[in-house]
Amino acid sequence: MSSTIQITFESLIPISTFIAKICVDNDIDGHYIEPYCGGAGVALFLLFEGYVERITINDKDRSIYAFWHSVLNNANKLCKMISDTEISVDEWQKQMEVQKRKNKVDLLTLGFSTFYLNRTNRSGIITARPIGGIKQNGYFKMDCRFNKEELIKRIKKICKRKKNIRLYKKDALKLIDKIEYESLNSNSLFYFDPPYFLKGSSLYLNHYNPEDYEAVSNRIKEIKSIKWIVSYDNVAEISNLYKGYLLKEYELPHSSNKSKKGKEILFFSPQIKRPNIQNWDPLKFKLRRRDNSNYITYDTEKVVNGIRHIKVSEPKFYI
Repeated sequence: MSSTIQITFESLIPISTFIAKICVDNDIDGHYIEPYCGGAGVALFLLFEGYVERITINDKDRSIYAFWHSVLNNANKLCKMISDTEISVDEWQKQMEVQKRKNKVDLLTLGFSTFYLNRTNRSGIITARPIGGIKQNGYFKMDCRFNKEELIKRIKKICKRKKNIRLYKKDALKLIDKIEYESLNSNSLFYFDPPYFLKGSSLYLNHYNPEDYEAVSNRIKEIKSIKWIVSYDNVAEISNLYKGYLLKEYELPHSSNKSKKGKEILFFSPQIKRPNIQNWDPLKFKLRRRDNSNYITYDTEKVVNGIRHIKVSEPKFYI
């Protein structure tokens, strides 16, 4: 039971800095785990900004797993495919056919297909139609998010840090078992971002049924030694599963519909420290840079955690 979301491959996931703030406040700088990684934007942000030493990313869907496997284990060939392949409707149709045979093709072929469709499809959704339409008569064309030079640079940057990245293709519940068995201390954080309860089937390659949501919530609530955060769409069915747990409601603009905001909700493990700010909004935490340091601000640029030093020469890439 695992979900897959579109690979964002963009500069920053909106909630990333808030998760960094949680790490700082709870003295977590070791291990960050995403059982539903999708685009792994939060995980890579935390790793490259120095908030954690290592990350574990996991996605049960073979298409998403294949992409990350290719980035970490076959980056040169993947980058050559990106460089050499034409951005066209004919090629798009070929890559859509690859997805129909996802359980039979090799991981590099499938990983490239997933990447190609993510960059050329509306909102980055693998099963969507191409940007600009099949006739390419829209205002934006299918190559508008396909800057080959920049994307190749990002992939190579991530590959260089592969010793700090573990990748799995496990059921999320089995990954929890593995991480709990391995963990010798509490210097870790789980961030669960399962499929949305509403419209999940239209956004995810894998989506859940009600029994799956309940099974996931029951297992998460059994975690004792590791702090955790769960993110969902804000619906009564989900709230009922996490009744009695700390929560935060907020609104998140959706990339698939810029004019609308989705009602989101976060749930927290009992022992986790949350921001000591009245009526805080997780999207208002921002990462700022000064000299050779970075720091987190909230809304009015007030520093809310101690400065963390980073290498100025180290470029920052997120996916």
